[in-house]
Amino acid sequence: MKIIGHTVEKLEDPFGLLTGDRYEFFLDLEVDEEDELYSENGVGLRVLFGIEENQGKIFNYHFYEKGNDEVLDFALEEEEENMVLNYCKANTIEE
Repeated sequence: MKIIGHTVEKLEDPFGLLTGDRYEFFLDLEVDEEDELYSENGVGLRVLFGIEENQGKIFNYHFYEKGNDEVLDFALEEEEENMVLNYCKANTIEE
């Protein structure tokens, strides 16, 4: 699995209940045809990411099939989760 692009949006907390900043990432993935995650339509990863006290954290994520947005029941391996965490940290929106 390789991250080949993304879109990101900073989420607003209108009630001020959450600490830190929250972001919603949609990661474009390149998945090997041999991988069980592979889809001809392409695969994306939606990530809810936050920064609190200068620490990045993944709050939630799910894989989805592009085109129909069907949620795919797969989990990130530890190495992949660290890659996604570092990618999100490096690509947060600075104000």
